Amino acid sequence: MSEATGTSLHSICDHDYMSSEFQLLAEKVNQLAKLAHDLRNENAELRRQVKALTEENGTLNQRVDEAYARVVAVLDQLPVAPAPEAAESREEVA
Repeated sequence: MSEATGTSLHSICDHDYMSSEFQLLAEKVNQLAKLAHDLRNENAELRRQVKALTEENGTLNQRVDEAYARVVAVLDQLPVAPAPEAAESREEVA
């Protein structure tokens, strides 16, 4: 084998190795780009869910406040029972 032939074979091997390394790197970059894209989409969906749930939470809190106000209004209309001490002192007087 001549020195020139050995050098060219060595160059071909180096070229093939670098091509395969470059191909692996390109695949990893593509995977990373896809992952970033998927994460952006997931993040956008999660932001939509947070917004919807925050609005629903606000609506439910408002409904709880309204229900509380109605219960307070009903309780205010109920007659007040005499305190047990007051009832006993009236019985003693009679």
